[in-house]
Amino acid sequence: MKRVVYPGSFNPITNGHTDLVERALRLFDHVILAIGTSAQKDPAVDLADRIALCEEVLKEFGDKVSVEGFNTLLVDYAKSRGTQFILRGLRTVTDFDYEFQMAEMNQSLDNDIEYVFLPTAKETSYISSTLVREIASLGGDISQFVHPAVVHAYDRTLT
Repeated sequence: MKRVVYPGSFNPITNGHTDLVERALRLFDHVILAIGTSAQKDPAVDLADRIALCEEVLKEFGDKVSVEGFNTLLVDYAKSRGTQFILRGLRTVTDFDYEFQMAEMNQSLDNDIEYVFLPTAKETSYISSTLVREIASLGGDISQFVHPAVVHAYDRTLT
């Protein structure tokens, strides 16, 4: 079985993330959505809640997708899950610069690691978790950018 790890903070998971998972399943038998902890990001939603929310959003894919948290080196995590493949989405040239640097760094840590870059769909290329959080925090409607479960989760936390 070919597996790929799709790492990120998913804070929150957006329609763009879901689209990437769906498209990755055309290439791989299983996608592991790996929610990492990062010193650079201050998640509004704790890890257990993000895992539960991502599981709810991605349940339509059944056992082809699993959601896990991790706090190790990504290359070590990928190996522990029996894969050498890491999936990343590219929205902009800025994303490419950052992702290319990360790929080279991770490949220098483990030269068996292979990155799979997928450009985001035109319909979701402008969506970012950061912007979704900002819109939600200001009382805006995020329903066109995220799954209804995410809208509901944000409605509960903001009230």
